Amino acid sequence: MSRIHDALKRAEQERATSTGTHVEPTFDQPELRDELRENLPPAEATVMSTMTSGFNYESLLARCPQAAWSPDERTMLFFQENENRVGAEEFRTLRSRLYQIREKMPLKRLMVTSALPKEGKSFVAANLAQVMVRQHGRRALVIDGDLRNPGMHRHLGAAQSPGLADYLLGECDEFAALQRGPMENLFFMPAGRTVPSAPELLSNGRLKLFLQRVEPLFDWIIIDTSPVIPVSDATLVAGFCDGVLMVVRSNSTPSDLARRAREEFPDKLLLGVVLNGAPGKHGDSKYYYGEVVGSQA
Repeated sequence: MSRIHDALKRAEQERATSTGTHVEPTFDQPELRDELRENLPPAEATVMSTMTSGFNYESLLARCPQAAWSPDERTMLFFQENENRVGAEEFRTLRSRLYQIREKMPLKRLMVTSALPKEGKSFVAANLAQVMVRQHGRRALVIDGDLRNPGMHRHLGAAQSPGLADYLLGECDEFAALQRGPMENLFFMPAGRTVPSAPELLSNGRLKLFLQRVEPLFDWIIIDTSPVIPVSDATLVAGFCDGVLMVVRSNSTPSDLARRAREEFPDKLLLGVVLNGAPGKHGDSKYYYGEVVGSQA
């Protein structure tokens, strides 16, 4: 809400200069609210109106568009009635281990990345969010933070825009960029439109503000980011998160590159490694498996 508060403070300072008095600005001053609404973008004026009308901030989630997703049945494991799909139990184990870590340290904002493209990070992030909301009363937000090569919207069968890039550019508010899908309590923020300046957008302060504003509404916020080795985006986003999961693909990720990617994050931030694409019980490696190894907690 920084723009609203900044505008409110500025209006009060101007009023104090003309009257020689000072009053701490609040939303309870009707004359200031009227002045602000005239100068704020429509989306933020709506947010301000809702805040000043006594509504619970959480009720703003109702503004998120209800989307008709078409999840990829090959990779999205928890949209079907079959509770025993190959790989599903591994995600339940991953969920349990993250809750164990959470008992020892604050853990809500979770970043999922990999050393290189096509390691399965989007697959892991999307299914992890799904398994989290399978627990009663848990609400999760999954964010496609890979502004260079977004792909999670294809996994979920969702629209790509508006999304994170549109929000970071100030072209929409956070609630317009969030989607509610067919799975209860699962929210999705796609990457949004393609942009040429991902690092500048991710570090312009709006992502940090967004996470601060929506954090009270969710039990888990899971961010899928660009791979670590080619670009710097993941290290920028990690600074806004409580922990990092590194995804490596079995018999694929070069060990030296995995080590280089791991060194980008301090020990206290790296929670562990998720092994993806390991052979199954019958040697069928087309399915996905995951586990946390080397936990720092």
